Amino acid sequence: MGLFEHAERDTPRTSHGYCVDDVARGLLVICREPDPPPDLLRLAERYLALLVEAQAPDGAFRNRLGPDRRWQDEAAVGDWWGRALWGLGTAAARSPLPTMRGIAILCFEAGARRRSRWPRAMAFAALGAAEILDMSPDHSAARKLLHDAVVTIGAIPTDPAWPWPEPRLTYANAALAETLIAAGGAASADGLRMLGWLLERETHDGHLSCTPVGGAGPHDGPPSFDQQPIEAAAMADACARAMTVSADPRWERGLASAIDWFLGANDNGLPLHDPSTGGGRDGLTASGRNDNQGAESTLALLSALQHAQRLAAGGDPVLAGPVPDSAAG
Repeated sequence: MGLFEHAERDTPRTSHGYCVDDVARGLLVICREPDPPPDLLRLAERYLALLVEAQAPDGAFRNRLGPDRRWQDEAAVGDWWGRALWGLGTAAARSPLPTMRGIAILCFEAGARRRSRWPRAMAFAALGAAEILDMSPDHSAARKLLHDAVVTIGAIPTDPAWPWPEPRLTYANAALAETLIAAGGAASADGLRMLGWLLERETHDGHLSCTPVGGAGPHDGPPSFDQQPIEAAAMADACARAMTVSADPRWERGLASAIDWFLGANDNGLPLHDPSTGGGRDGLTASGRNDNQGAESTLALLSALQHAQRLAAGGDPVLAGPVPDSAAG
């Protein structure tokens, strides 16, 4: 497969095997490339093949594949289901290979019949639906999935001190805001309000200070540890999405801040990017950084650097614009 979940520094821990979560991330990152070379397209085909193998007839996905090529869990609709649909939706909309696009849309449609009770799983799946809707605005299954994700995320409180639909921030927080922005209409306005609040809350001494792995409540303030790359990558994606619907300059500043977090503009002043390997380190700790370079962290870095490349070239963010307002219901 070429994408092991964990690493000891820059050496893959092959005994830990693979997970659909990361393979879906890999597919998404490759399909976001404007002109991926043949070696990357071959990797994308492998990643897509694993997602096809992981999907059950009812549309759910297994997540963990051992190094012996045996699945270690049952199909379900956790975060990996959502990420699989995000990757599949991106492949269906953006892959330069017609065969890949055809397989990806069929798998997406099978998975889009399912629903998860978890807001982040639904948000990840909805971002795949937004990709499909950018390509095909009348795609009913994608439209319904995006609508249902907005419902699952729930009402956004009007309290300016805590305009968040949960009592605590947890992980990949900005993905919830991005989903609402992608949905259009009143949901988009709520998403922008959430994102602005989150960006302000996660800015400390002029740089991004991510919500730690243990989460954060109303009375918790930065800096806190451990901080993981998935948070900065989610912030980058959400700010890039916000730039497509709003001319407010804080979104570009937020995107630049999320990119710079990987390059050393963070609470510890340490880069997470390892230029000697191209990998991304696993996060910031209270005493420094975690120098392991797992798949999730490296793909988070690559996703952020894709945004940086577009900004440097003066182009649009790598994300599509909003889907029509009616997708929100």
